[in-house]
Parts: sequence; structure tokens; C-alpha cells
Amino acid sequence: MATLIAIGTLAFPVGAAAKPSLRDVPEIEEPLFAVAMAKEVADHCDSLGARFFKGVGELRRLRSHANSLGYGDSEIRAYIESDTEKARMRARGEKLLAKSGVSYDDPETFCAFGRAEIQKNSAIGALLRAK
Repeated sequence: MATLIAIGTLAFPVGAAAKPSLRDVPEIEEPLFAVAMAKEVADHCDSLGARFFKGVGELRRLRSHANSLGYGDSEIRAYIESDTEKARMRARGEKLLAKSGVSYDDPETFCAFGRAEIQKNSAIGALLRAK
């Protein structure tokens, strides 16, 4: 989760107007969270894997979209590599997992969560596959 979850830096001004932080841009934040959650599930469940190429494609799409919104690659990199944003994203993910009955002490709970996400065809589930 740490590698893909990482997000965040304060936006830099463009002319007189400042852009919001990428964390405040839902069309960037939500898909990035889904990629991070799918990776976390795949890392803890032996019977599920991440759809690697689909995840990489999604990350490239997100970068392109952020670029089109005026964010430079250095801003995106700073957002992704920020320890503060990594911690924020991890806390958000752990909250969702706990709410869903997932325990780090029981890998099968990750599998059950992942299978349910696949069944729902959620943003997370679309990035997972059975091994």
C-alpha cells in the first residue's frame, strides 16, 4: 500500500489562482485510493492478485489527467512521495478495512474483502483477480 498510496503536497500557485491539493481532486484521489487498496489486498491474500497492467494503466491515466488540470510531474511526484499523504492514505485504508471486518492478523479476511469487491465490480474489485 505504501508505494501506491502515497499522495500529497500542497498545490503551487498558477498565476494569481492557486490549485487545490491533489488530495482534494476527487477524480484523482478516489481512483488512486482504489489502486492502493487493491495492492494492499493482493499483498495480504495469496488467492488474489493485482491486475498489474490495469493498475499501471490507471496510474498513467491519473497522471495524464492531473497534467491536464495544470499539475506538473514534479507536483504529482511530490504528492505521491509525501510521507504525510502516505500516512493519511494508509489511515483511510485501514479505516475502510476495519469497517469491512478485515484484520491484519487473518489474511483470509483480506481475501473475503477482495472477493466481495470483485463481485460488486467496484473500483477496487476491478483491479483484482483470482490467482
